[in-house]
Amino acid sequence: MLTLRFLTSGDSYHSLMYTFRIPVTIISKIIPEGCKALYEVLKEDYLKIPSSNEEWNKVAQDFELKWQFPNCIGALDDKHVVMKQPQNSESLYFIYKGTNSIVLLALVDANYKFMYIDVGCNG
Repeated sequence: MLTLRFLTSGDSYHSLMYTFRIPVTIISKIIPEGCKALYEVLKEDYLKIPSSNEEWNKVAQDFELKWQFPNCIGALDDKHVVMKQPQNSESLYFIYKGTNSIVLLALVDANYKFMYIDVGCNG
């Protein structure tokens, strides 16, 4: 429940500490473990990159039929997630906007279904 609350609300660990009455040090272990478990259980059904020409052609066909966008095999976008600078990282996560961030990258099909994600690349 803690992991799902974190993922849906974006609450800070300190806010969750008061809500769930769990120390931040324990929360910082529970949430990554929960995310890993969710990924392992759901990845085959909800995060699958097409592996054959037929599957890629189906994605392209869906884009053309639903959005009138021919020859498209995915919609790709990224988001800089602003964060506090990690200790000893110097300028590794610093971006031109004057903040520190990590990058969230996502590829979806015509039905908004994730085909690929990458989270954690430095800004």
